[in-house]
Amino acid sequence: MSKPERPLLILYGSQTGTAMEVAKRIYREARRLHFQAQVLAMDEYHIPGLIQEPLVVFVCSTTGQGDVPDNMKQFWRFLLQRKLSPHSLARMKYGVLGLGDSSYEKFNFVGKKLHTRLAQIGGIPLQKVGLGDDQHDLGPDAAVDPWLEMFWKKALEIYPLPHGLEPIPKSVKPEAGYTVSLGAEAVFQEQLASNYERFDHLNPFRALVTQNVRQTSAEHFQDTRLIEFDIAESGLTYDPGDVCMIQPSNLTENIELFFELFPYLDPNERISLQPNDPNLKLPPSHLLPPGSTIRDCVVHFWDLQSIPNRYFFELLSHFTTDETEKEKLVEFNTAEGQQDLFDYCNRPRRNILEVLYDFRFTTPNIPLEYLFDIFPIIKARAFSIASSNKLMPDRIQVLVAVVEYKSKLAKPRLGLCSNWLSRMSMGRKVPLWIKKGTFTFPTQGPLVMVGPGTGVAPFRSFITESLFLHPQRQLFLFFGCRGSQTDYYFKQEWTDLTERHPSLKVITAFSRDQEDKVYVQHRIEEQGQLVSDLILNHQGSFFIAGNAKQMPDQVTAALKAALSKFGSLSEFDADLLVRRMILDKRYQTETWS
Repeated sequence: MSKPERPLLILYGSQTGTAMEVAKRIYREARRLHFQAQVLAMDEYHIPGLIQEPLVVFVCSTTGQGDVPDNMKQFWRFLLQRKLSPHSLARMKYGVLGLGDSSYEKFNFVGKKLHTRLAQIGGIPLQKVGLGDDQHDLGPDAAVDPWLEMFWKKALEIYPLPHGLEPIPKSVKPEAGYTVSLGAEAVFQEQLASNYERFDHLNPFRALVTQNVRQTSAEHFQDTRLIEFDIAESGLTYDPGDVCMIQPSNLTENIELFFELFPYLDPNERISLQPNDPNLKLPPSHLLPPGSTIRDCVVHFWDLQSIPNRYFFELLSHFTTDETEKEKLVEFNTAEGQQDLFDYCNRPRRNILEVLYDFRFTTPNIPLEYLFDIFPIIKARAFSIASSNKLMPDRIQVLVAVVEYKSKLAKPRLGLCSNWLSRMSMGRKVPLWIKKGTFTFPTQGPLVMVGPGTGVAPFRSFITESLFLHPQRQLFLFFGCRGSQTDYYFKQEWTDLTERHPSLKVITAFSRDQEDKVYVQHRIEEQGQLVSDLILNHQGSFFIAGNAKQMPDQVTAALKAALSKFGSLSEFDADLLVRRMILDKRYQTETWS
């Protein structure tokens, strides 16, 4: 007697890969519960087939100002078609799990929109939309765990396990994702294949570093770099507001530590991979081309600095020969052990290599093939472009704050991409491509820009290009930093530009140059009459870029206060006006945490 079909489709949309990792987690659990599961990026799925799917989980991230991620755009456009009836998805039961950051105004906006739209065209939700939050102490898992627990309960009510079949115990070691063969022949490929029409995430352009200059004073704690790349041979173009995506590699000290932890691995051994599961794809060829060595995996593919997730500890528990280590690894995978896991891993930002070093009786037992399950893939990082393509057609510049901070661990925490870039000497090559950013700059009318710190980067791109094309246009930049002599980015440039172009005003806020701290929101309050007049009487636009924690809310509050005080608007009307400006794209934000 054949088993009854218990199909489950898992679709993910993600800009950074986080949703993909969660989708894989759901897939692993689905297999443990004997579902016939399939996992795909939303834009890889044949969308008309959705009407035949009985059970679907959607995992999606929110990007920018409530935008759908790139690999969800086609899928979302299809769902918005007016021809879809209220009964199109009548046979489909579904759940939507959103992943976002509550420091952003449109927290999990995409997940909420998707949940609503699926219901409008007939889908039957099994439960409320899940709202994973990066800002939570335990990260997205704080919301993902209970959401999935409820989802599996309801899914098993619809599709119970066949008689005599039990869930696969977690104590059973899962099959490795790949079979790894050693001694593969070298495969040499031209880096710039002629059949590619454009450079993108599947085919980055390897750009020469032509400049890497510190922008902060030598005694200042923050090292910020203006890094320039030569893109003359790429054919790449960009507009103000666009983003440069950079694919980093691991830092030298971490590569060395990896081979200390795994001395039995030959760095020069060539490998070939074969997926053990039809749902797994081979690694992207630009990260790990055929004929790669183990060293290539360590340098370019495995993210050695990532913070381990719970599945990492579950997987490690299968390889230990030490009872004390096994007990701790198993505990980290229980609900009761989550606070201990947070205190050990998330709070101090302990990375995978450091954990492997701590579990020294377990690490030597990990087979090579399971390293592809233990380590996530290095993700590309996004940087706002700070230069103008019109003025620098063969160059692209990014402003990079080098991330280094202390936790309770003795060794400072280092941001992977920023530190990797900061060490780049002239003539080195960096894989990159261009993406449309969240900003859409207006073609006319005055523009107020608020860009403290590295948030000034996209505004430098726009201002220099705008003054070149429309030298009389009114532009107002509010820039904030700690000190006029320490981290005033592009200080001389702003001085020169304002002298040549009276239409440009740069208003600064230096928080540490006087006893009382002064921030950009205070300058907006001081310039309230001007800002209010530009918005109310001249159809001005208002843009914010920078850290997402407190600044955007405080700046927005200062804008509303100015509109109320100098525009004679009630608080309600000022709030309504800002909401209308958001809809009209006259108010835009680009923030990051």
